[in-house]
This record gives sequence, C-alpha cells and structure tokens, in this order.
Amino acid sequence: MERGGATRPATRGPGRPLRTPAPLPPLPPLPSLLGLLPSFPGLLPPGFTTALPAALVTVLLAAGCGPSGRAGAPAPSLPSASPASSPPATAPEDVCVRIVTHWAREVLDGTSYGDYQSMGLSNGQYDILRDAVDAARPARERQGTAAAHEVIGRHVREACAERYRPGGPDEGAWR
Repeated sequence: MERGGATRPATRGPGRPLRTPAPLPPLPPLPSLLGLLPSFPGLLPPGFTTALPAALVTVLLAAGCGPSGRAGAPAPSLPSASPASSPPATAPEDVCVRIVTHWAREVLDGTSYGDYQSMGLSNGQYDILRDAVDAARPARERQGTAAAHEVIGRHVREACAERYRPGGPDEGAWR
C-alpha cells in the first residue's frame, strides 16, 4: 500500500505529472461584440458599426496624451520642497518630555517593560526617568496617582529643559 492510503487523493510529487487547467476559450472579435448592439433601421448611419471602434480608439488615445486641463493653461508643476510645506520640527526637549513622561508613568504604574533601549530612551533620558519616578513614589503614597503624575510631569519638564538647554552635541549635556 502506498503512503497516505487509498482514500487520499494523489498530489504532485516525484514522478507525478503536474495537472494543467483547461485553457480558457478565446475572446470573440470586436465586430461580433458590436453585433450585440440593437440595430434600429434608419436610426444609425450606414457603416456605424465599423466607424465606432475607430472613433473609440481615437478618443481613448487622445485622452491619454498631453497635459490635462484647459488648452491655454500651463502644465502642472511638481510640488516644491519648500520648508513651509513641512510641519515644524519638534524641539529636542519637547520630545524628551513626551517620551520620558510616558515611560515614567508606565514605570510608576508597574506596566513598563524592558530596559531604556527598548523604551527608545537615551542613557541620559533614562536617568531623568529614574529620578522622576523616585520623586513621584512618595507623592503617590501620600496623595494618590494623580499627584504622582503631576510630580513626574514637573520633574521631567525641568530635567529635560536643563539637559537640552545648550543645544548641540558639542556642548553642554552632550559632552
């Protein structure tokens, strides 16, 4: 007995031919398709069924060529890459505040995961996060989670502003 049993259908494998589907019938030529149009004696001019395909091809080709719009209108230009078209860049301290505040709240609530790299933080931003969480824990014990989140927000804003105050990688906190 063959592997798979007698009830299993044969599949393509070594030594078995590939089944090919039956070919599709060819499409009928265009004049026979136009024969499907109702003929109304006297309504359509003579030779209409032969002139229609030529007219359709001409119209379709003409519609796909050249610029669109009015005849006297200038061709549309590509959009310029002007700085006014893009949104303004977010300041580094604002990015710091946003991501460190988010992760500090997650750490405080006990729902964070991984290390500072998996959070997308730099080592300095992670230091800010740890300091903010350490400052917020006593506030949470005494006044609740909302007060702890306020402490985190205030601490993170001040620390990120201090860290990014000088600006570039050659100066200040970047060294």
